Amino acid sequence: MPTIEERFAEKFSGSVDWHRRGTELFAGGITHQTRFTSPFAVYIEHGQGPFKYDIDGNELVDYVMGNGSLLMGHSPEDVTAAVTAQAARGTHLGGATSHEIRYAEAVKNLMPNLERVRFTTSGTESTYLALRLARAHTGKTKIVKFHEHFHGWHDYVAPESGQALGGIPQEILDTVIVAPADAAAVDRILTEDNDVAAVIVESNGAHYGTFPLMNPTFLQDIREITTKHGVVFIMDEVITGFRLSPGGAQVRWDLEPDLTTMAKIVAGGQPGAAVGGRADIMELMAFREDPEWDTIHRVPQGGTFNAQPVTAAAGIATLEAIATGEVNARADAMASTRSSFATRSPDTLTASLRSSTSISAQTAPATAACATCRTSRYTTRCPGRPRGPFAGRCSSTAST
Repeated sequence: MPTIEERFAEKFSGSVDWHRRGTELFAGGITHQTRFTSPFAVYIEHGQGPFKYDIDGNELVDYVMGNGSLLMGHSPEDVTAAVTAQAARGTHLGGATSHEIRYAEAVKNLMPNLERVRFTTSGTESTYLALRLARAHTGKTKIVKFHEHFHGWHDYVAPESGQALGGIPQEILDTVIVAPADAAAVDRILTEDNDVAAVIVESNGAHYGTFPLMNPTFLQDIREITTKHGVVFIMDEVITGFRLSPGGAQVRWDLEPDLTTMAKIVAGGQPGAAVGGRADIMELMAFREDPEWDTIHRVPQGGTFNAQPVTAAAGIATLEAIATGEVNARADAMASTRSSFATRSPDTLTASLRSSTSISAQTAPATAACATCRTSRYTTRCPGRPRGPFAGRCSSTAST
């Protein structure tokens, strides 16, 4: 009888061939570390609604949805029409455009406490910019982050984020303080160390809520503590922005962070991201017609593709659809159905299942083994099942 892996390879035989080609072109055979799967990656051809279709024509239920960037599913009509129309008029116009104004207005309409906005091209770039702004504003050096919270792959947020640390100088690692998700501990750190510029937090807990914030007032407590100590409070809404509510976690929970980082949904499935927040901090990027300020003290920010017209078109169409609240309500209902199914399914991995609006995270206990591949959590990627939805790995997250 063929093994599960052999049946998997037979069903996805086209992907086996593309995987071989990829290993000759890319380091590790992949272009993003989360696309590493064993024994090979499944190569996707296109997506529509809740489904994506691989190179062999297999229809797969998509629980990943563009790593959380597609709140309305694949190829929604309004977004597709906006992108197609703009692509025909120009993909990069090499200057300021009305598109970026309307794009920023759409963001501020949903997150009204953002006094200024700047666009970037990725969540990693957004957190990097936010931390630089915090350092410039406070004149201080260190950053407080939380265990397992992920804020991108740049050096300043790598410690204890679930990532390897190769190539990062120890001098940079020494500027990062990793704290437990405990407000009292943060208060002690800020009391004892007067060189902290910012506290940055994933507003739903680490890894799509896999490591939840157990204290329901945690974010409010951090807001009060950072205000008391004059430290910049950065809410990372790359995942939660425009998902936990049309205005993200900060509107849902009535919070006013100093800076907010956004990506994924804000760009409607295109490459794009943003930073927004207090005017006095954001204006540190502005030119002042003062040579010393402009060339030495100003916080620089470039980016060839910042708010490029196609991304702006996708972002505007997405945010305008979200503004009614109907998109979020439907996504939340679908995620609730998914979570209900997952807890009832007889072949579901024995696990804990945590859900927050349209985000759900299903993880195995540290001692449990995957019911399909019999391997422990985080040690490998599950080779999948011969039938049913393709989840991708033993510890999975889903965004509807």
